[in-house]
Amino acid sequence: MGDEDEAERDGAGRDGAGRDAAAVAEFVERFATVLTDAGFPRMPARVFTALLTADSGRLTAAELGELLQVSPAAVSGAVRYLAQVELVGREREPGSRRERYRVHDHVWYEATTNRDRTLLRWESGLAEGVRALGPDTPAGRRLAESLEFFAFFRVELQQMMERWRASRP
Repeated sequence: MGDEDEAERDGAGRDGAGRDAAAVAEFVERFATVLTDAGFPRMPARVFTALLTADSGRLTAAELGELLQVSPAAVSGAVRYLAQVELVGREREPGSRRERYRVHDHVWYEATTNRDRTLLRWESGLAEGVRALGPDTPAGRRLAESLEFFAFFRVELQQMMERWRASRP
């Protein structure tokens, strides 16, 4: 684990913060399975969960590889995916060529807020499909209903995120 997270394991298998290392590892695997069952690729789910469980929210590829017992290449591919979907970022260690991967502080909020761009692209694509198929054809009506749904969903999502922000201290 990272400098902030790593500590000598005592005889009971506890880390420097007093956590049961085996219980944390089991959680990482169980929650990664929850994410995988929801459609997340397996290795990115494991890396993401490992980052969530690190107190610092930051780990190097070597630390992630050691923690998850996987190769650096597996970590690299997972991080590439996680960065693409904007769940993690990369940062250079000062004075080093090593990168640390970090989970965003408000990761779920940020990930949800960033979906607005995706929804806009879907709406644009669906509008193009409605024009191509014609609004009075069965397929055109199906696409138009999808377009209406995503437009409604995007507005509701924005309002929900505003309520979330207002609820935070």
